[in-house]
Amino acid sequence: MHTSFRNTAHGGRPFVLAALGLAIAGALTAPQQAHASSFQLKEDSAQAMGRAYAGSATAGGDVSVVANAPAAMSDLKGTYFQGDVTAINFSANFTGSAHDVLGQPISGGNGGDGGTTMPVPSLFFTTQVSDRWHVGAAITVPFGFKTEYDNNWVGRYNSIYSKFESIDGTMSASFDVTDTFSVGGSAIAQHTTATLTNAINFSSVALGLIGPGTATNLPVNEVYGLVPPGSDGLARITGSSWAWGWQLGAYWKITPQDRLSVNYRSKISHRLQGTANFNVPDNVSTLIGQLAAAQGLTASQLPFQHTSGTAVFTTPAVATASYWHQEDKFGFGADLSWTEWDVFKNLTVNYGNPAQPSTTQLFDWHNSYYFAFGGDYYLTEKLTLRAGFGYDTTPTKAAYREPRVPDETRKLLSVGLGYKASDRLTINASYAHIFVNRAAINGAVSATADTLTGSYDDAGNLFALSAVYKF
Repeated sequence: MHTSFRNTAHGGRPFVLAALGLAIAGALTAPQQAHASSFQLKEDSAQAMGRAYAGSATAGGDVSVVANAPAAMSDLKGTYFQGDVTAINFSANFTGSAHDVLGQPISGGNGGDGGTTMPVPSLFFTTQVSDRWHVGAAITVPFGFKTEYDNNWVGRYNSIYSKFESIDGTMSASFDVTDTFSVGGSAIAQHTTATLTNAINFSSVALGLIGPGTATNLPVNEVYGLVPPGSDGLARITGSSWAWGWQLGAYWKITPQDRLSVNYRSKISHRLQGTANFNVPDNVSTLIGQLAAAQGLTASQLPFQHTSGTAVFTTPAVATASYWHQEDKFGFGADLSWTEWDVFKNLTVNYGNPAQPSTTQLFDWHNSYYFAFGGDYYLTEKLTLRAGFGYDTTPTKAAYREPRVPDETRKLLSVGLGYKASDRLTINASYAHIFVNRAAINGAVSATADTLTGSYDDAGNLFALSAVYKF
């Protein structure tokens, strides 16, 4: 149990300043819950989703390879346009409790269902410009998440609302080195945005300013009399950035029936720039103003005022191998992907307010893997049936897991169908259910040292629809 909020790591500054910094740190970079590992999204192809993304680059007829494996554009003879939309529905139900820095229980419920339903659209275009050259363009959402809890839940000091999204604009080209081997590459422009909120436990902040161990050394009951438990404020954080990346790959027709693709997508480093806005209760504003005046501080040195913040954040590199075997009445394949999540070890935030020290928050994620197996069955010349299974490991661990990211290892079962409406138009539809392992929270600590402990019961459903038109 802590009885003092003095922060010796920052030259004796009151803990409240470090708390403010950590609140911004978590908010500027808290991307988490999605439907591949952590906040990665695979949902840009209804056709591939029907097979759980097995053969994603090699099954053929899927224009999403423009963004996912550009070398495979060599199989798309002519000019194609494809539009996809996936409805992501997931639930995140927490069970547990929380206590403040003195071990006192925090009031509130379990937050309701923190999940949501959100659409993820994608657009793709490719054309053959010569016998050996193809070019294409795509707009996709490779990373994103959204969670929202009740305003008065027990974990409100960790998270209330979270939305993170990266949108990619991709330009790709492929070249047929031989009739059976091609190479491809892409330039990627990525725009990342984040909007996050959480409550601020000003009762704990007051303990750090005027409670035991501080210069005033007031007893806990007197501090609680001035700023009682439940004296909550609200922090709202926004941040955004543009950055650039690339990818390279190869596509090999091993035999007339067997195809293999390998592709590497680079990590993309962002310098997020954002603002932090605070709603502070009147009794807290009065108290902070009185303390600042007593210590000879100016308005610019007061905590919990609006400020800017910057943080370096990296979306991970991804390497994928995709295989497909084709027969007259059926085809089957597999995918194996590796995601370099260990680039996300910690996060350091620097502030526009010179009175606030920079802060670092530990995440310590590790690399993850995705494996899928699935196939197609050609029921008629017009109708194709699909099914697949996927296994996706999490980069997170219980010791550092946060309610913004109740992520765990997942298993995906999917079904789908394709209908050839005409020689030019094909429609694809798919459904997938995601089974998520129990996600333990082994003491998620807020910026004001409130501790949340418990577990999540998560699940997800995906519904996807696409149209492919050949000009």
